[in-house]
Amino acid sequence: MLPVALNVIEAVISVLLAVIAFIIGYFVRVWQREKNLKESRDLAQKIVDDGRKEAEKSKRESVLEAKQEIFALRKEFDNDIRERRQVVVNLENKVSQREDTLNRRVIHLDKREETLALREEKLDEKKEQLEQLNSKAEEVLKQQEIKLVEISGLNTEQAKEIIMDRVRESMSDEIATYIKEEEEKAKDEVQTRSKELLSLAIQKYASETTTERTVSVVDLPNDEMKGRIIGREGRNIRTIEALTGVDLIIDDTPEAVVLSGFDPIRREIAKRALTTLVSDGRIHPGRIEEVVEKARVEVDMFIREAGEDAVFTTGIGKIHPDLVKLLGRLSFRTSYGQNVLKHSIEAAFLAGKLAAEIGEDEILTRRAGLLHDIGKAVDHEVEGGHVEIGVNIVNRYKEPKEVVDAIASHHGDKPAESVIAVLVAAADALSAARPGARSESMENYIKRLEQLEAISNEIPGVEKSYAIQAGREIRVIVKADQIDDLSTFKVAREIKEQIEEKMTYPGTIKVTVIRETRATDIAK
Repeated sequence: MLPVALNVIEAVISVLLAVIAFIIGYFVRVWQREKNLKESRDLAQKIVDDGRKEAEKSKRESVLEAKQEIFALRKEFDNDIRERRQVVVNLENKVSQREDTLNRRVIHLDKREETLALREEKLDEKKEQLEQLNSKAEEVLKQQEIKLVEISGLNTEQAKEIIMDRVRESMSDEIATYIKEEEEKAKDEVQTRSKELLSLAIQKYASETTTERTVSVVDLPNDEMKGRIIGREGRNIRTIEALTGVDLIIDDTPEAVVLSGFDPIRREIAKRALTTLVSDGRIHPGRIEEVVEKARVEVDMFIREAGEDAVFTTGIGKIHPDLVKLLGRLSFRTSYGQNVLKHSIEAAFLAGKLAAEIGEDEILTRRAGLLHDIGKAVDHEVEGGHVEIGVNIVNRYKEPKEVVDAIASHHGDKPAESVIAVLVAAADALSAARPGARSESMENYIKRLEQLEAISNEIPGVEKSYAIQAGREIRVIVKADQIDDLSTFKVAREIKEQIEEKMTYPGTIKVTVIRETRATDIAK
């Protein structure tokens, strides 16, 4: 009985131990689970905190970058505003100076008017005195005439004729000498004054002289690129030529491609597109179309910006947008190597300075100077000379008559009808003729000199002719036994007309005719 009880007790103890072990294990697992859960929560919280810190850091960096960008933009905007404000201040200063000058002139004119009024009163008094003296002198003369008629036996008309003949004979040489001296004096004064005005205008406006060539060349990294530009069976080069209207000349010139085209804007589009294709390396018809279209947009933007910059620089006021675009096209146009837009800006400033010196409208003169070559922007697209084309353009956009007159007469095609037109023609000649402004090839230069001498040698009576001063002057020696002194002026004018009719040249050409008479004798 006792062993059975012991076994039961042992069994109960074992069950109790198993239950206790189970309970302990359960609580251990629960504790372990709570510990793991806590660690997971801590890890999650740490990850969230790290993410929040990283987000705040990124946010601070983004805000800082945005603030820096805003600061840079604001600085750039402030600089732009400052520059524009400075321009406005300069313009206001010029306007105020102009107003001061006008006020001084008004005061001077008022004083002069008062002086003239006083003089007029004095002259009226003297006039009355002279009338009284004249009446007395007429009475005396009548009495003397009656006595002279009685003494000489001649009437008044006969005596007048005799006296006038004697006076005419004695004074003719003196009058001719006086007229000649006064003419020479007037010519000297005009030359001196004109030189002063021109030198002042040139001194007040001095710009850099640059020359440009009409040939466009694209540099290549290596000669293998030529094959890629040509493409399989020439499809790439045909695509470029078809889209741009420019011929690509690929010859033996190392690492270079020459672009040939009459239209300078198309040539510029082709140059930009080809440069992009070469630097990118991907050259195929689809890519070519994309790049050419992008280059065309860039050139259009450049043209508009160049025109707006020219208008802003010269300060001529509001102008039609189409004229602004035409001005921008002049940046791709050259005349004897001189950029036409830069030449137009320079002519505008020179004409404006000349106008300011003589009291003409400086702004209107600069406007006429800037637009005087506007016809060259489209002279390769429209029939006719650039003068005729320019007149039609400015008439279409209702420009002032002084601007139209300046364009029509700046090459002497028609007489100038205003002072502004004369100033623009002078500024145009100054800008074109100054040293280094224009250039030409050696072959054309030699041909021009030969043509200049040939034209002079064709005139009857010319013995020899020499082109000097780089073709800006022709010295002509005539035969003294065939040409007299008066005929030398006729020869010079005839040569001048032949040069203007048959030659194309930059600037002006001076014609000097020399006649020499040598008297030789031998003493024995």
